[in-house]
Amino acid sequence: MDTTNTSRNISEAQLRNASVPADDLDALLGADAPVALEDRGASTRRLRGAGARSPLFWKLILVTMACMWGFSFFVMKDALDLLPTFYLLACRFLFAALIMLVLFAKRIRVHFNKRNLAVGALMGVLMGTAYGLQTLGLGETTAGKNAFLTGTYCILVPFISHFMSGEPLTRFNVGAALLCLGGIGLVALDDFTMNIGDALTLAGALFFALQMAVVSRFGRDLDINVITFWMFLTVGTMCAAISFVTEVPPAASVWTPSLLGVLAFLSVFCTCVGMLLQNIALVHVPPSIGSLLLSLESPSGVLFSVIFANELLSGRLVAGFALIFVSIVLSETHFSFLRPLLQRR
Repeated sequence: MDTTNTSRNISEAQLRNASVPADDLDALLGADAPVALEDRGASTRRLRGAGARSPLFWKLILVTMACMWGFSFFVMKDALDLLPTFYLLACRFLFAALIMLVLFAKRIRVHFNKRNLAVGALMGVLMGTAYGLQTLGLGETTAGKNAFLTGTYCILVPFISHFMSGEPLTRFNVGAALLCLGGIGLVALDDFTMNIGDALTLAGALFFALQMAVVSRFGRDLDINVITFWMFLTVGTMCAAISFVTEVPPAASVWTPSLLGVLAFLSVFCTCVGMLLQNIALVHVPPSIGSLLLSLESPSGVLFSVIFANELLSGRLVAGFALIFVSIVLSETHFSFLRPLLQRR
């Protein structure tokens, strides 16, 4: 599960003696223990481990994670019939945090400082708030509109990252995000009315976008495994506190082997593996492209409904998937393959 082979051979003494680039967090939170180069974002050096992977590799990882989360809608539905929402989220994230603690205990100990705690906790608060608003919104609107409005973070991330960390904002980024949003709308929306649930969902999308921008901004200089652990622990603690105050614990009879299997799938694959790989990938690709690829979660959920639940594949769905495909082609190629054809004319 470790994201790098080289870092295993670096002793703690070497880590302490290496130098760390200063940035705007140093004055406020103090410098971090040195992070192996291969655990950071893209670099011009030849590296081993996660840092050596091409951007295409990490883009494919993001697409895979989005499709897995789309599939998890089926799994979540059965679990939510038995467990209260925040109780389920608490179990999911706290178990994922425990796995991360076992796997990365040495790194967590070496990087146990205010800097990593602050960034990881900030990521956790943003994600926990996003999940909470999304869940509250789902109770007041349709599942399709909830999925569509959550997907609007693909529009928000380029602008937030531009102002937060100076990421380039191009017409191709904005155009691709708008096309993707239109495609998600065709796939997920049944009507265009707005209510309080829609407003809550939009607020949740804003917090999802902020979380992605924070990962992209600060994950390049910190050990992404460590701050992801603190993110999981923060989200799990927040959800556990909310559940304790607002929800009734489930009866012992609901804890069947089937439910435990569902929780294991959600905790291990969808949370521990999925969100860790998402955070790593977001420091290796531009946030505008990363958020666009992650927004495939919503249409992939609909696609799996067509495949496994025998839902009708309508012309509107086909048009929506086509728009999403075109948006990804625009984001990746800027339609440069069309220029020779246009020049011949």
